[in-house]
Amino acid sequence: MNPLTVLKIGGNVIDNPAALTRFLTTFSTLTGDKLLVHGGGKIATQIAEKLGVQTTMVDGRRITDKPMLDVVTMVYGGLVNKQIVGQLQTLGTNAIGLTGADAGVVKANKRPVKDIDYGFVGDITEVDSGRLLSFANESLVPVMAPLTVDASSGTLLNTNADTLAQAIAVDLVHKRDVTLVYCFEKKGVLANPDDDNSVINQLTPEVYAEHKAAGSINKGMIPKLDNAFAALNAGVARVIICHADELAAALAGTAGTSIVMNNE
Repeated sequence: MNPLTVLKIGGNVIDNPAALTRFLTTFSTLTGDKLLVHGGGKIATQIAEKLGVQTTMVDGRRITDKPMLDVVTMVYGGLVNKQIVGQLQTLGTNAIGLTGADAGVVKANKRPVKDIDYGFVGDITEVDSGRLLSFANESLVPVMAPLTVDASSGTLLNTNADTLAQAIAVDLVHKRDVTLVYCFEKKGVLANPDDDNSVINQLTPEVYAEHKAAGSINKGMIPKLDNAFAALNAGVARVIICHADELAAALAGTAGTSIVMNNE
């Protein structure tokens, strides 16, 4: 099967114009079919403050009430998405900006209320990978904002970008040889969160469990890694976590953290 790379860019890179430009410059040089999923960074919080919309976070996750849904739709699906698409066009990459609502490519259900009411947050139910591949067949590079759509109501839903990238990658495994890459401002998964040079070159489930129990892997890295291992279990060929500036080296196997099911 032909290879395809699904990349997710997030963290502080989205908030740093110079860092984002460096990443997009490298991304534009990657050969083969590719798809980019982006987060929203802190821009939504900044815009919300200007509009008088309160931001509430629980364990690093945004509570998305109706006013905040309007903000993230504007920022993720509009401002951030189109800025990325515009930059890629100048770099010679014919990008097309999408949300889950566009062509119905990603559908979701509103997350049910359990201990916490997250509001208009989506849990993904369906990815139309055939439609996404149709863009690739037209030499278009999809750039996905972290918004999905409720198929029954048409309501947009704020969706975790790491999970969105994983769901897209998994749905493509029967059609392509998929590599999933998570890029952010760290050099990979760190054995010591305070030492950016303590990169774990290969992370197995056993090593992951040890670091999680010790507390050296914690907070937002846990759901990212849970998504990474779930992707491997579902048939994704490679999963890499790396610094946005080291994307090319990570794909070559000389930087970042490779997520593997056993020592290779």
